[in-house]
Amino acid sequence: MSKNQQYAEQYADFAMEQMRKYGIPASVTLAQGILESSNGQSCLALNENNHFGIKATPGWIANGGKYGLYTDDKPDEKFCSYDSVGDSYEHHSKFLIENKRYDGCFALAPDDYKGWTEGLAKAGYASGGNYAQSLQKIIETNGLQKYDQIVMAEMKAQGLEIGQEKNANANGKAYSFPVGREEFLFVTSPFGMRTDPMDPTKQQMHKGIDIRCKGDAILATENNGKVVAVNHNANTPGGKSVTIEYKRDDGSRVQNTYMHLSSVDVKAGDVVQAGQKIGISGNTGTRTTGEHLHFGVTQISSDGQKRDIDPAVYLAEIAEKGNIKLQALHNGNDLLAKYKTSPSLVTQEGKIQNPEDWMKKLLSSEDSGVGLSGTNDPIMDMVVKAFSSLMMLAVVIDSKGEEEQISTISKMADERKVDLTPLLPHMRTCALVVGDNNKAILQADNGTIQISRELSASELSRLSLTLNDPKLSEESKRMRVAGMVNAMVLSQQASQNFEQEMSKQQSREEQIKR
Repeated sequence: MSKNQQYAEQYADFAMEQMRKYGIPASVTLAQGILESSNGQSCLALNENNHFGIKATPGWIANGGKYGLYTDDKPDEKFCSYDSVGDSYEHHSKFLIENKRYDGCFALAPDDYKGWTEGLAKAGYASGGNYAQSLQKIIETNGLQKYDQIVMAEMKAQGLEIGQEKNANANGKAYSFPVGREEFLFVTSPFGMRTDPMDPTKQQMHKGIDIRCKGDAILATENNGKVVAVNHNANTPGGKSVTIEYKRDDGSRVQNTYMHLSSVDVKAGDVVQAGQKIGISGNTGTRTTGEHLHFGVTQISSDGQKRDIDPAVYLAEIAEKGNIKLQALHNGNDLLAKYKTSPSLVTQEGKIQNPEDWMKKLLSSEDSGVGLSGTNDPIMDMVVKAFSSLMMLAVVIDSKGEEEQISTISKMADERKVDLTPLLPHMRTCALVVGDNNKAILQADNGTIQISRELSASELSRLSLTLNDPKLSEESKRMRVAGMVNAMVLSQQASQNFEQEMSKQQSREEQIKR
């Protein structure tokens, strides 16, 4: 077996994966690797895992990319250094995609290796002459076309098209919402003027929408988006963030910004596809009150003028282009409905009719991001039942109108916290909180003592029985719940008083001994 064939067998899987993802013939990728890396034995390949002779650009270096110094056309030129050969193959594909001079190659069939080699040579991939002929000779002498045919047959059998541009994500769609859901996104704060969450005395312009998340994968929304900015500094107002730009046929551009991420999976200069994971939601930043995704959209006209637009307009646009049926619900209303042009779609969008329906939708669906949907765990079922019943009782007793009740329910679901103070006016504060471990925690302050403790299964059971007793009036329920909570607080106070007295007594005894 020749050295060319040994190299091809060793790295064929990498080349075929690139063909599946980006439509670059595996035979051409392997031939370039063989030629550029001297069958993987060049200094660049051995020391830097660089099999394609790609030089380090200022953007690569600015984003933390490693490099080595080598003499090529001149001394001490910077070449990309990779952690693995696989990374070199991936970067080679992205290098071709991101440089417009290779656009003609991607218009060719993925098994047209002759067209691809000629296109690469014409675009100036290598400075030497006869580059296309050299690649073709390597391909034909070693039968590398077989790898192209393997991928073609495999993708045909699976009913998939080759190339990331056409096969953008697992569903074969060219558009995606920024968070994966089956039914709806729970929007906790829409675009427009609002009370500043960090200073309730002020009003601010909210230049995006906030989507309830909990460790969710954050997704690119269209194909061929370019990552134009990445911030890894968590101690900035928006925390860790990513901005992706999409070009339009009229010369304008759209930029999507994702803020408050816990981690980022892309770097500036990357080209991303619809549905591709770009990071994980989080709670980073100096202007955030809890985990969520802030999703902002900026339009840039062909003359460079920028303006922030309502992301609901943009999501409505890609929903229609991509036939996405998801809603973006804020307080029971679909924010996208008024921007959709298709009457058949508009008629499907409906306002949640009453507070109880909205509450049930939030707490029964994983799509809300609240994380309190049904489970086979009986304790968790009791927690959800008690939480939802207390939520409804709290908003009813507070005598708010329906719109206010729906807004209050949204806030409670987002915070996973029911304010019980209206039920117990003698308390300074009182709330039932569902923690990250899905345990029900009673938090109370009666002016004398502050408590925070997990409710037992029997306490949850008593609460649920009381709250769901159809024979009891709302006022009777309020009084019984107030009595239960008071008993819990007094019991905790007595326990703490006992512990404090025992501690004092133990201290006195130790002093006497001394």
